[in-house]
Amino acid sequence: MKNKLIPYLVKRFLRFDKDQPFIFLSAMLAFLGISLGVMVLIIAMALMNGFDGEFKKKLTIMNYPLSVIPKFYGSVDEQLLMDLELRFPDLKFSPYVQSAVMARSGSKLEGGYIFGVDFKAEAHVNKIVAKALEDAKIGKFDVLIGKSLKDEFNLYVDDKLMYIFTNAEPGGLSVTPRIKRFDVKGIFDSGLTAYDKAYSYTSLESLQKLLRIPSNQYDGIHIYSTNPHKDIEKIKEVLPPGASIKGWWEDNANFFAALELEKVSLFIVLMLIILIAAINIISSLLMTVMNRRSDIALLMSLGTTKTEIKKVFLYLGIVIGISGILAGVVLGFSGIWVLSTFDLVSLPKDVYPTTTLPLDLNTKDFFMIIFGAFLIVIASSYYPAKKASEVDILTVLRNE
Repeated sequence: MKNKLIPYLVKRFLRFDKDQPFIFLSAMLAFLGISLGVMVLIIAMALMNGFDGEFKKKLTIMNYPLSVIPKFYGSVDEQLLMDLELRFPDLKFSPYVQSAVMARSGSKLEGGYIFGVDFKAEAHVNKIVAKALEDAKIGKFDVLIGKSLKDEFNLYVDDKLMYIFTNAEPGGLSVTPRIKRFDVKGIFDSGLTAYDKAYSYTSLESLQKLLRIPSNQYDGIHIYSTNPHKDIEKIKEVLPPGASIKGWWEDNANFFAALELEKVSLFIVLMLIILIAAINIISSLLMTVMNRRSDIALLMSLGTTKTEIKKVFLYLGIVIGISGILAGVVLGFSGIWVLSTFDLVSLPKDVYPTTTLPLDLNTKDFFMIIFGAFLIVIASSYYPAKKASEVDILTVLRNE
């Protein structure tokens, strides 16, 4: 009989009471608050993960997963490239030389970098360049520029673009910068304005000739890897003392640390919504305790233990909280489905790496939301349950 008593009392106390409608209303507000809090948290975490993933994709493409760079001039050469290709046949390698330049068209100037690459090898490590090469053929002293630079200078394919190199050369009694006109033969679009303005690509032979670099010497080697965090350790072991390797994340550590901090801050702030809703659980249960003091006293006088009374009100709060969490999960996943299926929000492409909302809710974040909400529900239910078990039987029955 006692096994059925607790579920019976929970159901009874959850019913709408015409004499005390505010108790039921408070419980409904707690239910709705928890539901909305969980829903908002799920959608917000999915958005944060989605944008984080999009930025990582873009930065991986333009910064390359791994890069071998020299510690001193001449330490990265053709022989090192051949050794790496032989040792790691599953990876893709693209040697390059680079120079800081000023791009000039008319009276406009734009600073950036020009890379000399083997376009056949570069197409295997850079999807953006590979896509641009589908409609372009780059020859000697031809250049592939970004869409943002094209728009800035109002350039078209086969137009000429002047590059002023930072490498100076003697000329009479003065030192003058090297200047070379390139033919624009293709446009790439990474989706990130800063890279599209700053990066240009020409053939490896062209830039080696301009910078007077031997054909077997490079400024570095770009590497494409599907698991760069693991492969970087393998490559470090075989590199000569004159070369080093870095991953794309090392150049962007502060940026992604800031994103992670923002994500944690957002999680904490939105969890406060659930905490506020949990206050309604406390007030609802306390009002129920006050309203049912005579019932509690009578039950205890008939043999019901304090532990059982405590369980009744603890389960009452948990039922309200768990129902809210489940409803929030359903609403959250419904919201994710709607936002990912229908183009309700369109983002400006020149600001964000994608024009549609990227959504990605990982398992870790999902269980953190559920676990955090459940802890708040348990904590908010415990105090009213404790107060219910401390009702003074003699005082209540004497007065009521």
